[in-house]
Amino acid sequence: MDDELWARIEPLLPVVPRNPRRPGRKRLDSRKVLCGNLFVLYTGIRWEYLPQELGFGSGMTCWRRLRDWNEAGVWQHLHELLLSELRAADLLDFSRAAVDSSHIRAMKGGPATGPSPVDRGKAGSKHHLIVEAHGIPLTAITTGGNRNDVTQLIPLLQAVPPIRGKCGQPLRRPKHLYADRGYDHEVYRDKVRRFQITPHLARRGTGHGSGLGVYRWVVEGAIALLHWFRRLRIRWEIRDDIHHAFVTLGCAVICWRRLRTALC
Repeated sequence: MDDELWARIEPLLPVVPRNPRRPGRKRLDSRKVLCGNLFVLYTGIRWEYLPQELGFGSGMTCWRRLRDWNEAGVWQHLHELLLSELRAADLLDFSRAAVDSSHIRAMKGGPATGPSPVDRGKAGSKHHLIVEAHGIPLTAITTGGNRNDVTQLIPLLQAVPPIRGKCGQPLRRPKHLYADRGYDHEVYRDKVRRFQITPHLARRGTGHGSGLGVYRWVVEGAIALLHWFRRLRIRWEIRDDIHHAFVTLGCAVICWRRLRTALC
């Protein structure tokens, strides 16, 4: 893990006070545990197979820290921090945004899963993603695999955090919103307009071609980057909060890569 990334994460981690009367065993260094979480995210390895010889600690230790840090909002704060830095570097374009979703198999079921219409009714989940004009992920939502895409359009817009980084009002709403035919619904077009956003939702029955795809391909690229992390290609977690912690952490890593490339 880069020292620059750790310098941004460390202040966000909650401080756990140590009882001097019952000190117990010393807590494993947080940076090593975080590297273990990233190792699981990148490789998709099972928690119990996490190689302790690399200094990550046990899989259960990494799992507990991931849970605790997610409950403390560390990953969401990190994502928002990196988005603010991207805006300060003039790397965010809110003139338009795009939304899409992708289905993954949920091997063990659990909350936010459902019978998949594209996988013979097996349990699955969906990653719903909204990105700005360059494909930088703004937020993601995890639902059951049987949820209609259009039902998550408004929750996605509402979940976009206020992005600071410059003087004045924080960015929150794009000017235009692009989506494919799965979002074709007049009621939701009206709802999007109430956010003072111009909807560009492809209509069913129209021919394929460049059209809206000129602006919409960035969200498909962002989903491909998100699923480059092997832990996000198949959902192994029963608990939806643990899975979503990985999703948010993956979005933050994508933002960090874009920022690091620009600063180099």
